[in-house]
Amino acid sequence: MNHEKKRLSAGLYFVATPIGTARDITLRGLDILASADVIAAEDTRTARRLMEIHGVPLNDRQVVAYHDHSGDSARARLIRIIKEGKSVAYVSEAGTPLVADPGFALGREVIEAELPLISAPGPSAVIAALTVAGLPTDRFLFAGFAPTAKGKRITFFEEFKHIPATLVFYESPKRIHAMLTVIADVLGGGRQAAVCRELTKKFEEITRGTLDELATAFDGRNVKGEIVVVVDRPRGVVATAQSLDEALVEAMKTMRLKEASTVVAEALDLPRRQVYQAALELGKGK
Repeated sequence: MNHEKKRLSAGLYFVATPIGTARDITLRGLDILASADVIAAEDTRTARRLMEIHGVPLNDRQVVAYHDHSGDSARARLIRIIKEGKSVAYVSEAGTPLVADPGFALGREVIEAELPLISAPGPSAVIAALTVAGLPTDRFLFAGFAPTAKGKRITFFEEFKHIPATLVFYESPKRIHAMLTVIADVLGGGRQAAVCRELTKKFEEITRGTLDELATAFDGRNVKGEIVVVVDRPRGVVATAQSLDEALVEAMKTMRLKEASTVVAEALDLPRRQVYQAALELGKGK
């Protein structure tokens, strides 16, 4: 397919790229890759290959590396290019830039320089996993990768114990069984969850069940590929005064008092009036 080169206005374009199947890239994403003055990429080889697959000619345009280890000078170079009136398309190795991928510092500096920052949305492992997990999607929290050290992992997962939302984590295939064992201990083995592996790829696999069941299912398994773990919110738990307060404090960080009370009451299976009164008391204590 030929992609006509069009003049793009100066700015930084975050372009989402496939997490597996190459054809998942959007037509707009391809148009931007065909038209941008400069291509910046977390992995230049992957970016070149994607453009080859879709018949997007590079011609004499620059492809520059920008990744987790890129420093101030790399960002300054890209910002200078934009200030010269040129367009820069940035792609991470797979998925949407900034979602557990590089790009945040670059995007912030572009905003601070009062230059245009444009999103060309598309594939995301987080959204793909939520789509097939079979768990509620009205509220979700993406937490990325857990620390590798066991003690830090436990502390990390404890932060999410009372969050009234579906939880989404990334995990390495080498650590998936250990992760499921720890999270079952911390969050409760009866919680519903799904392990989503190799999404959109040939060997895509979705394994659903309780955390205890999943920990057993992955015991001794030698698995490969990218993994997303989706965990249901707490339901029917025995709430203590402390856990109620903790849940309300977390909820009220992003919601108004009345909405937070409703959400927490549903998550902890408590009367809404009781939770609302507790929220009022917390509000007085501020």
